[in-house]
Amino acid sequence: MDTRISGKTRLLGVFGTPITHSGSPVMYNFSFDYYGIDGVYLAFDCRESEMKDSLAAMRRLNMWGANVTMPCKQEAARNMDRLSPAAKFIGAVNTIVNDGGILTGHNTDGMGVVLDLKDHGKSVQDQKIVLLGAGGAATAIMVQCALDGAKSVTVFNRGASALEKAEKIGKKMKKEGVSCMLDYCLLSEEELLTETIRQGDILINATSVGMAPMSEGQSLITDMKAFHEELVVYDVIYNPEVTKLMKDAAENGCRKENIIGGKGMLLWQGACAFRLYTGLEMPVRELKEFLAKREKEGTPVLQDIVHEQKEYHEE
Repeated sequence: MDTRISGKTRLLGVFGTPITHSGSPVMYNFSFDYYGIDGVYLAFDCRESEMKDSLAAMRRLNMWGANVTMPCKQEAARNMDRLSPAAKFIGAVNTIVNDGGILTGHNTDGMGVVLDLKDHGKSVQDQKIVLLGAGGAATAIMVQCALDGAKSVTVFNRGASALEKAEKIGKKMKKEGVSCMLDYCLLSEEELLTETIRQGDILINATSVGMAPMSEGQSLITDMKAFHEELVVYDVIYNPEVTKLMKDAAENGCRKENIIGGKGMLLWQGACAFRLYTGLEMPVRELKEFLAKREKEGTPVLQDIVHEQKEYHEE
């Protein structure tokens, strides 16, 4: 029996489906225990059509807040009282804060990458970024990098329709005064892709290409001349931990410390949400140690909500 639970315990949770794989309850409840916070975090199976009722329940039960995963992110955004700049531009919400019945929607998907880069000593500010993909993950990363002061973001994608959607978001940001240069290109323009990466500072793969088991051993970068010593290579995929893109980067001149897998992305997304809920910093170092111990014991916890939903990466 958990004797922490009291009549004053605040409820938080995550909405989406399927949801039983979610590692979020362990991550947040560990953090509540660390600080002695009287809160509990649960997972709620919720379809898109049920999102309005779930939000009404948040207000009725005075829930502290909630995370939102697929397929409910867009529907959540349409039913918020307020939206953060990132959530407004992206049109999707993954974190909701309940302030006396006023629901504010945030999107920390892109911030997960930005903070993971920062954790590795890399900043997006004033950097030229090449972004592979134009799905949900890529769009969130594009928006956050632009908001955080990137010099430019060049988006490469297989399909034109997703590029057009990303471009519409970019135009909205321009109208709001975001100064980052944004360009949109097809992956079939291979020479342009190679040259843009060679001139760039950070390469981010935000597609599912390279993910196990569907496309393990594949990479969108086929010209090894694209890589250079100063290039930072970030792959949002964490399974496998070392993707073909990362191997190719290491074998073709990129420094080891500049090659980063996506395992920390979910952790830092959660850290952003935890700060929004509590005003406190998630105990990331202690949480990493705890998760590593669980993995060694054969009970892995970090099941990435975003990356296990393939449609989130669709191009």
